[in-house]
Amino acid sequence: MRKYLVVMVAAMCLAVCLTRIARADNADLRAQRQQMKVQQKRERNALKLQQRNVKESWKNGHVSNAQRNEMKHQMQRSSRDLKVRQKDSMQDLNDRQRSLRDMQRANGQ
Repeated sequence: MRKYLVVMVAAMCLAVCLTRIARADNADLRAQRQQMKVQQKRERNALKLQQRNVKESWKNGHVSNAQRNEMKHQMQRSSRDLKVRQKDSMQDLNDRQRSLRDMQRANGQ
């Protein structure tokens, strides 16, 4: 009976430790996601500021219509590229997190 009691107490302690580790991993994953969102927001704001400055420079100088259209097109292209890059990086993070969860489940079973 004592052996059974000792085994049960040890199993309970192990279960408590494993759940704490799993919770810590989930918090780390959330922190990574939040950090990526903050970084992406900074990148978007920096691009907007840069584009705003370019548009302001048009008012101060003589820029032909062709040059202005080319610059607008380039700004749209850079915005699109940024959006695709950010979407890909978020998807990569999701894939990494999914594979980590799958590995943890496989090791736990």
